[in-house]
Amino acid sequence: MDQNEIIKVLKEVQHPAKSDRSIVELEMIDNIEIKGDKIIVTLAFSRHRDPLAEYLTGSTRAAIIRNFPGTDVEVKTVVKEEAKPKKKPGLDLGTEEIKNVKHIIGIASGKGGVGKSTVAVNLAVALARLGYKVGLADADVYGPSVPKMTGTEGVIPEAFKENDEKEVIMPVEKYGVKWMSIGYFAQPGQALIWRGPMACNALKQMILQVRWEELDFLLIDMPPGTGDIHISLVHDIPLEGAVIVSTPQDVALADVEKGVNMFRNESINKPIFGLVENMAWFTPEELPENRYYIFGKDGGAKMAAQYGIPLIGQIPIVQSIREGGDSGEPAAMSSRPDGLAFIELAKRLAENF
Repeated sequence: MDQNEIIKVLKEVQHPAKSDRSIVELEMIDNIEIKGDKIIVTLAFSRHRDPLAEYLTGSTRAAIIRNFPGTDVEVKTVVKEEAKPKKKPGLDLGTEEIKNVKHIIGIASGKGGVGKSTVAVNLAVALARLGYKVGLADADVYGPSVPKMTGTEGVIPEAFKENDEKEVIMPVEKYGVKWMSIGYFAQPGQALIWRGPMACNALKQMILQVRWEELDFLLIDMPPGTGDIHISLVHDIPLEGAVIVSTPQDVALADVEKGVNMFRNESINKPIFGLVENMAWFTPEELPENRYYIFGKDGGAKMAAQYGIPLIGQIPIVQSIREGGDSGEPAAMSSRPDGLAFIELAKRLAENF
């Protein structure tokens, strides 16, 4: 085994944010040492706290072990930056890019599977249809769905350095909304295996390095549950408050309670602008006046009353919602019952401001 063989193996390690070019092509291999049965590879990064550093070091180690079984592998990292002039105020990673955003609102749920992302995407489109300037940041870094639901899969956002100093990412624009998702920087189906801190860093870049410009609303589609990412969001992003999404069943009460208690916790203390009851009833597309309460009736109203928050939306189950999510055309673009429900939800939310 020699360095050339190792370099050949490392050509398998692709960078998901660089059009899947290998770390060899990107000249990220700073050094390779062979000490008996031990291989030490040093990867060079251009900036501190690169959100993909842990992913790439793990992939590098796995590639060597896979090709050279029994080898002891160590992967180190170094940061190689050119000498730079003293930073000007506002150019560091901070809140500069969201200074012209009026309201930042989290769309949250106590558990997965309640259609939170569907509600977030359609709420953003509905607000835009009402004439508001809207953006949506997909904060579900482990399961980003915005590219699929908006028909923007395969789009790679433009990124550039401003004044040779700060990297800025341009959001993807469609349906009158500015979209940003970690899904734009990964291949479809690619698993992003990140520990909590790395996911939080990536998320902050997805929000704080994006050129949002002037917005009335920036919605953040939060991951389900209550964990590191939620804490990072409310502490590092000036989140104004949240909307909770649930389904009508009585069993959903416990999950709503988790979401409500998280935002009402003393360390977070953010207002909840309302509860959205998703899958409130089933309406056949050919019989829009019919309602079948397959998950129970008035569950959302009971939840809202129990926790002292307004019920601001009831979204029916209509086949077109699923079809629109799969085809990349949000239901809120239509004048069907589902589209009108999202418009009404947007109106109710906007009344808070």
